[in-house]
Order: sequence, then C-alpha cells, then structure tokens
Amino acid sequence: MRKLRKAVFPIGGMGTRFLPATKSMPKEMLPVVDRPLIQYAVDEAREAGIEQFIFVTSRGKGMIEDHFDHAFELEETMSRRGKSLGVLDDTRISPGDITVIRQQEPLGLGHAVWCARRVVGDEPFAVLLPDDLMVGRPGCLKQMVEAYNERGGNLICTEEVAPADTAKYGIVTPGERFGAVTEVKGLVEKPAPADAPSNLGVIGRYILQPEVMDILAGQEEGAGGEIQLTDALARLIGQQAFHGVTFRGTRYDCGDKAGFVTATIALALQRPDIAPAVRAFMATAA
Repeated sequence: MRKLRKAVFPIGGMGTRFLPATKSMPKEMLPVVDRPLIQYAVDEAREAGIEQFIFVTSRGKGMIEDHFDHAFELEETMSRRGKSLGVLDDTRISPGDITVIRQQEPLGLGHAVWCARRVVGDEPFAVLLPDDLMVGRPGCLKQMVEAYNERGGNLICTEEVAPADTAKYGIVTPGERFGAVTEVKGLVEKPAPADAPSNLGVIGRYILQPEVMDILAGQEEGAGGEIQLTDALARLIGQQAFHGVTFRGTRYDCGDKAGFVTATIALALQRPDIAPAVRAFMATAA
C-alpha cells in the first residue's frame, strides 16, 4: 500500500455567501477566533502526515500564499520589541512543500481536483475542503489515514444528515459496517429525500487513488452544471475498495454564516484565555 503524502486543497471558490467580507479577501482566510480556515485544514493535514500541500486556487487568492510565507517586516518588528514569534510557527511551511495551481474556470469540485493531476502523479492523495472545519482528537484526516492503512482504496468522510437535507450532499448507499467504517456500495449526488438511499452524507474529506483523475479527465457536467467529484467516485465503486469513515468529532459548516458563527463561539469556549469573557457575554445576551 502506497503511503499518503499529498493533499489537495480546492480553494478557488469566490465566497459569494460571505460578501462583502470576501470581496477582496479569500473566504479561506476568514478567521475562526484567531486562525483562518485554511490554517485549520493545513494543521489537520500535517497531523495526518501530509508532506506536500497542493492549493488549487483562482484569481485574488494570493493572500493565502502570503499567509504561509515568512513575513519579514512583521517578524523583525516583533523580535525588536521582544515579542515571541511562536504564534507564527504554524504559518511556516518548508520551501517547496506548497504547490499552487490555478483553476482558470469555476467548473466544480471535480474539475478543481483534476487540475492537480500532474502534481498528484501516480500517488494516492487526500482532498480537504476548508469550509468544513473538523474539530476532534485525533483530527479527521488522521482518523481516515488509520482506516486507509487498514483497508486501502478510496475513503470518504461521512456523517448522518437530516433526511430533509439529503439534497445538499452526496449520499452513500451503505454496505457492511465495521465500527466507524462503512462499505460504500454506491453514491448519489444531492438526491431528493424520497430518492436518497440513506442519510449518510459525504462531507469535505477524501482519500483517493490516482485513477480517479482518468475518470475526471473525460467527465461531463453533472448536478448544478458542474463536474462533480461524487460522480467520478461512483464509477470507481466495484473496481477498487471503497469505504466511508464516520468522523469522531464535530463538523462545522463554515461555508454557511450560521455555521461560521457557531464554530467561532464553540472554539472560543475552548480557549482558557477568552472563554470566561465569552461566557459572561453569552449569559447577559441570553
């Protein structure tokens, strides 16, 4: 079994649901407390042993690259004033470990993943969607890597969604279950509740084999007029091992305003330095 070393971060979206905040700032740089969403995703990938970080971006996303670069003026000023640079440690990635690829057209998640094909090469790779902020110990991707090391093949992260919400997700046709791991017999992209084979929804973490790139290369538009990753994955079922891993932790949908605010409050309450003030405010606001 080939070791998982590479991860793709599809971050080319325009963030229209967060306008005007995202007019000139990438949505992935929106901070939950004091860390941008992309930082949480990169930290999760690092914990899982990822060595190569592949950012699939679009115009106006240069701020993300800057975030993971050295900020000479800032660091020099902080050092001169005797301030610790430790707070910036996680923002530094070794030279050559980040690759940036432009997705020139907004043709969907499947297309964004396909844009990374030359960097992925013939290796398995992870896909992380920063909008899904996953909070747990160990992290979501590390949990998936543990399952991958046991079963190989392709893995998707799943959670039970409300039956009325199946039209928002790729939905699994489940097979045999092994604790948190479920055999995937089929995938349906955004089915109506009456047509959904289960309420096991696909959320923003994947471990995929490189053969999916060949399928994406010739794939036509699917739901929403976009090239859907779920459609490509469905074609691998029966050809390669395929499982879903139910995340032991909490997912916050930070692509949604209410989810973003909820995540900010939840993570703030885990911080000893600010939790008392947040709790005091919540008590008075209630």
